[in-house]
Amino acid sequence: MTLRVLAAMSGGVDSAVAAARAAEAGHDVTGVHLALSKNPQSYRTGARGCCTVEDSRDARRAADVIGIPFYVWDMAEEFDREVVQDFVAEYSAGRTPNPCLRCNEKIKFEAVLDRAIALGFDAVATGHHVRKVDGRLVRSVDADKDQSYVLGVLTREQVAHAMFPLGDCTKDEVRAEADRRGLSVADKPDSHDICFIADGDTAGFLNNRLGGEPGPIKDESGEVLGTHNGAHTFTVGQRKGLNLGGAPDRRYVLSIEPVNNTVTVGPRSSLRVDEIVGQRPVWSGCDPITEPTACTVQLRAHGEVYGCTAWQRDGELVIHLDEPATGVAAGQAAVLYDGDTVLGSATITATARREETAPAG
Repeated sequence: MTLRVLAAMSGGVDSAVAAARAAEAGHDVTGVHLALSKNPQSYRTGARGCCTVEDSRDARRAADVIGIPFYVWDMAEEFDREVVQDFVAEYSAGRTPNPCLRCNEKIKFEAVLDRAIALGFDAVATGHHVRKVDGRLVRSVDADKDQSYVLGVLTREQVAHAMFPLGDCTKDEVRAEADRRGLSVADKPDSHDICFIADGDTAGFLNNRLGGEPGPIKDESGEVLGTHNGAHTFTVGQRKGLNLGGAPDRRYVLSIEPVNNTVTVGPRSSLRVDEIVGQRPVWSGCDPITEPTACTVQLRAHGEVYGCTAWQRDGELVIHLDEPATGVAAGQAAVLYDGDTVLGSATITATARREETAPAG
C-alpha cells in the first residue's frame, strides 16, 4: 500500500537513508527539515549538531539526490518553549532532563506529526535506529545505536503513525548504503551532546540563564565540605567538578535541593537504590500494567538494563529493581521492556532504598 510519508531529514546520514528507503518502497515521500533556532549560528556547527545551517543544506542536497520534494519548517518557537525552556526549568528544580528525548516527544512526534496528519500525510519517517513490529517499538539490531529508549515516551497513536526504516540494519550498513546511493552525508559524523549549547558548556549555559548563586556542599551528616556556584549545575551521580580537594575518598552527588541551594555528596554506595517512582506513565506497547509484573527497565540512554517488577499505582509508575542501580536522577526516563519490546515509560520523580526513602534529586 502506498502511503503519503513525511520524512524528517535532520541533515545526517540516518535520516537521508531512511527517506531514500521510504521512497524506494514506493511511498509518496516529502522531505522536511526542522529549523529549530532563529539564530542557527548559535547552535553547533561543523556537522556536530542536528539543527545548523550546514545540516539544512545537507538535508536539501540529500532530498535532491533521492528525487523528493523538500521543505523547511520553522519550529524554532516550539523548540525553545518545549525543549530549551524545559531544560532550564528542570535543572532549576534540581532534576536532570534529557533534551533529545524531550525533542522526540514534543517536536518530532507531537508538533510535526500533528501538522503532518493535518496536511494529509499518513506517516512520519525518521532515521532512528529502532524497529516497529506489530505496532510496537522493538530495539534495533544494532545494539550500540539502539534508540528505543529515547522513543519510549511516545504514545501508542504516535507509534502507529511512525515509520522507522533503519531498525533492521547496523550503522555501518547505513553508511555503506548512503555511499552507494551517492549521498554526500555518507561519512558525516554523528551528532553529539546538546545541539543548543554551542560550546558544550552546560554549566555555563545554565548560569547564563539562571545566574550563579553560591551555596554549600554538604555530606550526609550535614557537615559543610565546600561551596558551589549554583546547585542547578549538578546532577545526581556526578563526581567531577565538585572541587573538594583533599577528600580522602571519592564523593558523588547524592541529592540536589534547589530551595536552599544545597548539594549533598557522599560515597558511591549511598547512590544505590532499588525502588523508583515515575510520573506521567505512557504505555505504547501494552495496556497499563496495574498488577506487579516482571520485566526489565532502562534508566538512561545506552545505560544498563535491570530486571524489575513494575506496575502503575494511583497514576504513578512503581518499579522495584532486582538489583540496586546507582546514579538514578529525577527528570530522566524509566523505560520498561519485555525482552526487546518497549512496554511504556515514565519520568522519574523519586527513588528509595529498601530500608529508607530518599528524594531522587
